[in-house]
Amino acid sequence: MNRLYIRNARVIGAQQVFPSCAIEIQDGKITRVAAMEDFPLPEDVQTFDAQGAYAAPGLIDLHIHGFGGYGPELASENALLRMSEELAANGVTAFCPTLYCGKPEDMLRIVQSTVGAFGREKGAHILGYHLEGPFISPKKPGVMKPQDIAPINLDVLERLRLAAKGHIAVMTAAPELPGIQELAAFCREHGILLQAGHTNATYEEFLRGKELGITHATHLFNAMSAFNHRAPGAAGAVLMHPEISLEIIADGVHVHPDVVAFLKRIKPAENIILVTDALLPTRQEKPPFLANGEEVAFRDGVWKRAADGVIAGSALTMLQGIKNLVSFGYSLPQAVQCASANPVHLFILNTTSCCRIDRDSRDPA
Repeated sequence: MNRLYIRNARVIGAQQVFPSCAIEIQDGKITRVAAMEDFPLPEDVQTFDAQGAYAAPGLIDLHIHGFGGYGPELASENALLRMSEELAANGVTAFCPTLYCGKPEDMLRIVQSTVGAFGREKGAHILGYHLEGPFISPKKPGVMKPQDIAPINLDVLERLRLAAKGHIAVMTAAPELPGIQELAAFCREHGILLQAGHTNATYEEFLRGKELGITHATHLFNAMSAFNHRAPGAAGAVLMHPEISLEIIADGVHVHPDVVAFLKRIKPAENIILVTDALLPTRQEKPPFLANGEEVAFRDGVWKRAADGVIAGSALTMLQGIKNLVSFGYSLPQAVQCASANPVHLFILNTTSCCRIDRDSRDPA
């Protein structure tokens, strides 16, 4: 049996930080966490002194396009495997590689070229693809290419599902589109988390989507109908209904820090999920910096499309996102919960993908 003991760690639990802890790891799994005085360390075993560093659950990013110059858009198994390794070196233990809205043949090509990476990753576990489109609103494209947006077509989705060998975990769609009821039923049948995003839905249309089981929102406030006192829109529906969970990009640019802080006052803590929505050149050392086939530049804390200055996506890491949440007013346990336990619970409850996360896991602290 391969055993490792970590000593002198500050363990971040669900409600508080536990000082001076020891952690026992056997065959790659944490088997015990306890205060140092209650945990005599055996002799002649590998021991690592954390010297007071924090120990936290692995971070999980359910919405990320790329990292370190690697991502699914490169359409190669190696790119996905390298992305997995780069993310693991930055504290991420599982992720959903996210495909841009694209023409069916292009999305199919990416899936066919990368699906062989599943089960071969040596870093962060690949939970399943997140399809950000193509069934989104042409009125809320964000940085998506308008010519790639398409009406709901279950035949297209079935071809993608078969090519992915069941590894589609998440799909973003606009709940106001014709055919949303059939799409919701398809996703339920195949264990795909269907979430609302890139949507111009009215408040009433969003709530009709909620009745179909669409109770999670893609990057809240970004690329969705805004909250207004006479027309609450999609954002208002998420804010006013506590059972609707949400992604938040906590880089301080996509959403104002005070608005991110406001969320924890009105939403159940377990329904706020930190994502990066990071683009392929995030942490890439040398240009050219490309995302979704277009040149981007890092300006004002985000990636912007070089051609017109439109925000193309985030350069956030999950670790920096946690630090930002703390600076915005979240406690450290709350921030870590948004990045670890919350995405695990959302994923387990809403998908049947090949997830290796222990469904009986509990906070050891």
